[in-house]
Amino acid sequence: MWDTRSLSDAPRGAEWSAPLPYGENRLSNGELGKPVKTPKIPAHEPTTTHEPTATREPSAAHDPAAATDTGTPHTPDPARPPAAPSGARAVQRALGILHCFRAGGTDLSASDIARRLGLSVSTAHRLARTLVGAGFLDQDDRTSRYRLGPVVAELGLLAYHQRGLHHAAPELEQLSRRTSATSDLAIRSGRHALVLVGSSVQPGTGLGLRRPLHSTALGKVLLAWADPADGGLAPLLPLAPQTDRTIVDPVALRAQLDAARAIGYALNDGESVPGVRTLAVPILNRAGHAHAALAVRSTPAVMTDERIPWFRDRARACADALEVLLLPPHRRRLRESGLPAE
Repeated sequence: MWDTRSLSDAPRGAEWSAPLPYGENRLSNGELGKPVKTPKIPAHEPTTTHEPTATREPSAAHDPAAATDTGTPHTPDPARPPAAPSGARAVQRALGILHCFRAGGTDLSASDIARRLGLSVSTAHRLARTLVGAGFLDQDDRTSRYRLGPVVAELGLLAYHQRGLHHAAPELEQLSRRTSATSDLAIRSGRHALVLVGSSVQPGTGLGLRRPLHSTALGKVLLAWADPADGGLAPLLPLAPQTDRTIVDPVALRAQLDAARAIGYALNDGESVPGVRTLAVPILNRAGHAHAALAVRSTPAVMTDERIPWFRDRARACADALEVLLLPPHRRRLRESGLPAE
């Protein structure tokens, strides 16, 4: 149940105070449980109607910034993000509960959720019960443990088809047969390349591997053809080594990304897993940025330097097909008819 109390609940003339965090008790006159006493106005004293005045700013007792005000505008510290309003904080916590299930385990107790999110057990239970009511979670009547609900499954299937990923699996299987190599399709997820379809999808959970962008061919493609608004390499620093071949110097990595754009593909030579060579190519959107990457993976003995162009051409042909298949249906029909996919 969301906390719908607001400042309007306070008695007239009371000092301003910020809304209390979700789930905490509200004090009345400084004492728990005692009602606020409203002074009686004698009958012979006329009541006075005051003209409305401008909203009073919180005093220094309530606003630490005001205590040091010297007359100059307050500049927020960019290194410290502003606190989320109570409603937004509740939404963040609820979404955090859903993210808990990505760490493994088919069901979680309220204590599990509280421990992972740093909440009290009662708060975790209350938020989880709200998600149960909305269909995002199910609760076992016998164990009281929670698991993902039908709405999450429905949205997942909807997103899978809206992204056209059901078209990708047959194409990747055909690419693997032609090259005798494993193949994957990935998108960017923060600092990682997230595999959505292909050989690296775990059979037990259906989840794809999440690998660092800087040490994988998939990730290098997503970085080389990234939208500049994504921030470049800055959000990834420092670059952590995965093997003794991982590039951890940002200048050297940037040079390799520039080279990848020039030749149309990226390589990973044992930088993520020793003894594995991977070649990846971009799947571009209308702006020319990579919204996905396609990779073929083998060993240096199979994917020799001489055969790299052969693997590149077959990966590129598959990526060109997926560039159309991953379009929304109406745009795909336009492209297949020869018209611009606006």
